Amino acid sequence: MDGDFSTLPGAQHVRAYVTQFVARVTERNRLPLDYSVASLRLVDLVVDGLRRDQPERSRVEPFLCGLGAYTGEVIVRRAGAEWVDFDDGQRAYFGQPVGIVMPDGRAWNPLGKVVNRFEVGAEESVQRFYLMLHGRTARKVLL
Repeated sequence: MDGDFSTLPGAQHVRAYVTQFVARVTERNRLPLDYSVASLRLVDLVVDGLRRDQPERSRVEPFLCGLGAYTGEVIVRRAGAEWVDFDDGQRAYFGQPVGIVMPDGRAWNPLGKVVNRFEVGAEESVQRFYLMLHGRTARKVLL
């Protein structure tokens, strides 16, 4: 994948980052990333495909980063979350500079969930992560 998707921007720029990532992957690979909850199953399948060849994580890190940000954006659009810049303690705990906060105030790390899917396998489902999130609220899709 061309472009540098290995470094996440600050919370205020994640949506633009995800938009570019989705445009790039849908154009090249025809992946139907439509910000639906159902598309998170596709994220699981894509990560499983990446695992199949057993590459070094560093080789696929930009793609995992993009898929993690996409996962977070689905949660923002569908469940009422917001992107936030993690504080020092959260960065140390989650290992990421940004994440999401649900309406009930709980912080989550969708990027880490995608990495876990890559490293651990099927028991770390991205789609299940969404379905089991505490503090979800119904929300109209923001485009």
